Amino acid sequence: MAFKVGLLGLGTVGTGTAQILLDPAQRHPLVKDLEITKVGVRSLDKPRDVDLPQAVFTTDLDAIVTDPDIDIVVEVMGGLEPARSLMLKAIENGKHVVTANKAAIALYSDEIFTAAEKAGVYVLLEAAVGGGIPVIEPLKQSLCSNRITRISGIINGTTNYILTRMKDEGGAFDDILADAQALGYAEADPTADVDGLDAADKIAILASLAFGGRVDRTAVYSEGIRNIAAEDIAYADNLGFVIKLLAVAKRQTTDAGEQLELRVHPTLVPNAHPLSNVNGVYNAIFVEGDPVGQVMFYGPGAGAGPTASAVVADILNIAALLQVERGTAQRADGTPLLDPLLACTHQTDCAIAPIESTETRFYVRLLTQDQPGVIGFVGTCFGEHGVSLASVVQTNRQGDSVEIAVVTHNVQEGKFRQALEKLTAQDSVNDIASVIRVL
Repeated sequence: MAFKVGLLGLGTVGTGTAQILLDPAQRHPLVKDLEITKVGVRSLDKPRDVDLPQAVFTTDLDAIVTDPDIDIVVEVMGGLEPARSLMLKAIENGKHVVTANKAAIALYSDEIFTAAEKAGVYVLLEAAVGGGIPVIEPLKQSLCSNRITRISGIINGTTNYILTRMKDEGGAFDDILADAQALGYAEADPTADVDGLDAADKIAILASLAFGGRVDRTAVYSEGIRNIAAEDIAYADNLGFVIKLLAVAKRQTTDAGEQLELRVHPTLVPNAHPLSNVNGVYNAIFVEGDPVGQVMFYGPGAGAGPTASAVVADILNIAALLQVERGTAQRADGTPLLDPLLACTHQTDCAIAPIESTETRFYVRLLTQDQPGVIGFVGTCFGEHGVSLASVVQTNRQGDSVEIAVVTHNVQEGKFRQALEKLTAQDSVNDIASVIRVL
């Protein structure tokens, strides 16, 4: 029995997906039972890199999500609309949905998953985070017996490529960004990548799955890499660190109860940490849990092949369920009973910790007057606000100024900011040149 698939979009990922489905040799036997019956495109005249009859293509996307013969709708259009509305309409019409759309899932997961649970269909999204890296399914299944305590990830290939080249070549951010755009690693408008927004979408999804609750995407703190200078890369290297754009989701227990830290920002990662050696366009997700300990998922985070691989894996998961008629048992109210390891359902809202309450170490590079006692004054100022210093390095002179690099011990961000404000107000401090969090 063939399972009928409708594709929404035939761009890079859609084409990769179609090519896998059309070439089942030496793949899982179930691939040969998948049939692409309709493909939604913007133009019928554009040349295609897939061997499908012209009659399969349509510009009527509604006709795909409402087609009674289609079992699985695959949304690989990207963007928020009409992707969101089409997924909801597919769900309403009893279709299982596979998507690679991180932005739509991050913002509308509650609406989409609630509709899917009510309709008794699955929405699978392995390709939304980490490209070809299997991390969504392991969080839902392989690691489901664990109490996840923290996720730290390099989950944006563009920024990792830029930071890797800045470290290896000593180049400036703007120059390497231009190269990345020319090579196709960065979009013409790189805002989502270099400002941390893409990574924030992804960590919101991972946190929702790992911690079992709804996550408000707008509450995820995000800070990009535009202000990272070659000097910061060099100082980090001298201190035994490498700078990476990290996305972090972490349990935080306070007197007020449990909250989640959700943040994306440049971070000094110790050279001994596994994430420090993740370079170029590669991604990695470092998961910590009880009792498993530490697990890292590593691989290509984007591209037609890796992302399409994850899309087709989700299609096969649904096809397998349909094949063995799983999920047909009913609850008392008549709605289908779904496999809880595959379905994305939430019963509670996650409380998001404000960035001021998070605890981390900090690297600070500042310019001060070249006068006796200035290092002692800097240490005293930090100490008065409960900020303990792990290392202080005085290096370059710039005219009448000296450059000082400081690394703190763990401290609450709010206290650190208070100390920084006091330092900024002092006549002996000319400039706070850089502030970066340390893993």
